[in-house]
Amino acid sequence: MTTRPDPTRLPVILTCGDPSGIGPEIAVKAWETLGASLPFVWLGDPAHLPRGTKLREVERPSDAILHAGAALPVLPHPFPAAAEPGRPAPENAAAVIEVIARAVSLVQAGEAIAMTTAPIHKKALKDGAGFAFPGHTEFLAHLAGGARVVMMLAAEGIAPPLRVVPATIHIALKDVPRAYTPEVLREVVEITANGLRRDFAIENPRIAVAGLNPHAGEGGAMGREEIDWIGETLAGLRAEGFAVAGPLPADTMFHAAARAQYDAAICAYHDQALIPIKTLDFDGGVNVTLGLPFVRTSPDHGTAYDIAGTGRANPASLIAALRMAARMGAARHV
Repeated sequence: MTTRPDPTRLPVILTCGDPSGIGPEIAVKAWETLGASLPFVWLGDPAHLPRGTKLREVERPSDAILHAGAALPVLPHPFPAAAEPGRPAPENAAAVIEVIARAVSLVQAGEAIAMTTAPIHKKALKDGAGFAFPGHTEFLAHLAGGARVVMMLAAEGIAPPLRVVPATIHIALKDVPRAYTPEVLREVVEITANGLRRDFAIENPRIAVAGLNPHAGEGGAMGREEIDWIGETLAGLRAEGFAVAGPLPADTMFHAAARAQYDAAICAYHDQALIPIKTLDFDGGVNVTLGLPFVRTSPDHGTAYDIAGTGRANPASLIAALRMAARMGAARHV
């Protein structure tokens, strides 16, 4: 009978992402920085790692604890084709998807404390394997049985820290007013508050909610959503005990004094949330999926095909993502 490993002795699983992007090289750079201080196991094809990488193939994720100080622990997952930097191979698309699903299975089976995903290229996966999801977040929700999730971007290396949650994600701007509803806002607030309590040890999370329109509608002069339903929805949440402020003008929410007043900001749409965090901490931002039955983080950048294989890729966001995954995973096992 196989015994389940002690959760306090489990590594983070790092998926390979698109092997033609910067994922393999920043994985090695992350291991060179973290080593045994934060053991993680890389899940992918060893042939896709940079030439000369010191690696150790392992049979189980937990074996990473034994080897991380001397070599990058690798859980092999064979791919059908070589990886050419900057040029995604369509025949590898299905294996990229398989790696994500395998990592989820391993984490849910208690073989790892959390997972961190290296960047994928959605169009490459769609073209090569008919990938039917807008991104990692939606695919992970599907693998978790249709869990309702939200995407949070966190920059904890700045003071005060910034955590942002877009209430709508990968849709066209013209579709936001129709997709953003009282039910969506309520659910996003609830999931965000629960995630901050469970994974970030914030007992009474303070949440700021941006308006949809410029100047939060300016009393109806620039849009009525804030008057017609956003304000009313937030009042209802406050009556239930949630510490929510808003709707607030988005253009005054992200300077240091404003950030000190909340633990997370909920924004109406993708760019309203991502522009401030990428401006304030482009290299240190981390993508976190809240609402999953397991911990998942990711660096807040893409595959960077234009610099793949050049050695210029910055591993800071991946290192931050691995550290956050380990902290969140440990919080769930307290």
